[in-house]
Amino acid sequence: MIQGRCRVWNICIAALIFLTAYNVMLTVKLMYTQDCPKHHSIQKVPEIIYEKCNKDIEYIQDEIYSNLNLNLGRWDNQHKYKLFDNFLVGKKYTILSDLYETCLATQGSLEKLPSLIEVAHNWNGPISVATFAASEEELNALLLYILYLRKCNEKIIDKVTFHLALAKERKPKQFNIDTQKLKELKCNNPTEVVQHLSKNLQKGSNQWRSRLPYPQNHVRNLARKNCQTRFTFLTDVDIIPSKGMAEVLDAYLRENKCKDKCAYVVPTYEIDDRVMFPHNKTELIRLANKGLARPFHHKVFIYNQFATNFSRWQNTKDETEDVHISHPVTNFEFFYEPFYVAPDVVPPHDERFIGYGYTRNSQVYEMYVAGYKFHVLSPIFTCHWGLQVKRSRPPWREHQNTLNRKLFDSFKKEVFARYNKDPLNLIKPKKN
Repeated sequence: MIQGRCRVWNICIAALIFLTAYNVMLTVKLMYTQDCPKHHSIQKVPEIIYEKCNKDIEYIQDEIYSNLNLNLGRWDNQHKYKLFDNFLVGKKYTILSDLYETCLATQGSLEKLPSLIEVAHNWNGPISVATFAASEEELNALLLYILYLRKCNEKIIDKVTFHLALAKERKPKQFNIDTQKLKELKCNNPTEVVQHLSKNLQKGSNQWRSRLPYPQNHVRNLARKNCQTRFTFLTDVDIIPSKGMAEVLDAYLRENKCKDKCAYVVPTYEIDDRVMFPHNKTELIRLANKGLARPFHHKVFIYNQFATNFSRWQNTKDETEDVHISHPVTNFEFFYEPFYVAPDVVPPHDERFIGYGYTRNSQVYEMYVAGYKFHVLSPIFTCHWGLQVKRSRPPWREHQNTLNRKLFDSFKKEVFARYNKDPLNLIKPKKN
């Protein structure tokens, strides 16, 4: 009897050791499997890295001088920003716009542009990118880096079309491309290159962010309105779509006709810098269960994505790998800022909100008041590198948020007057 109990005990111990070892190996695989690496390790994917010959580089440079005339462009509604459409057009951009239902419209400043490499690697449809330069020096660095991306990445030169916003207050009179420097820049470390180009832009006279805020809503509208497709997927440039999303999303949009005003939410997660990009939803959930992934802004500002209901998305068993609606958004909140796919007829981002605060959520709020229904899609997703934590914000950022909060008082009244609705009870009745 004692010998039998010992045998059972030994089997249990052996099984426990095996399960523990398997769990460790699975975690290591999740963290270090060799597939699509993130942008600062993009040199591990040699098929998307190439360097053009000097003759081609000169041709790429000539495209900018031909298409970007700083004396032209168009003004925004407040005459504060000069906007330049399509100053560099992807070689296959128009063809892809005919083939695909959805264009990825995105925006980002110079220091965020390395993420575009991974975006273009995962998204096979057309990509419309808008960016901003606050000075002549920054414009020169920005244009040089965009040419560097086109020199080094065939997917970017094929799919991506670029647009530009400049501030009237510090509008450059000219720009100059350092051709020799462009030839010398190596393609194996795009993050290091952008750090080199931007290291002096926030010093001394170039320390502009406190005085000249980044016009997020201007560049969002600029990117979106230069898409040529029926649907747009509006993101920030450091939001990376799951691989092959454009194709499976198209299949869904072609088969499912929304009878009402619809916006399709794509769940967004933060992922640990040590892991590789998840192949699919199952792998993403496994990362989340290991504490290596979590909902976007979960620790920084939970209400940013809370209404998506990530727990329901993770716990709902998908009966098919095809894109489908997981569940509707039923607990909409004012600070909700999902990344969504929608027809290009949704309300624009209000350009009175400049800098940080009330930029994306004000637009999503107007969609909600206008009657749009938000539906969460599965199994597709997007990811942002790094598990974000709260840090003390610089004074200029809080100042911008305060200014935009004051502007929102008039905005919400205009929205109420436009739709005669106040579903979140933001309009307080006047006291007698």
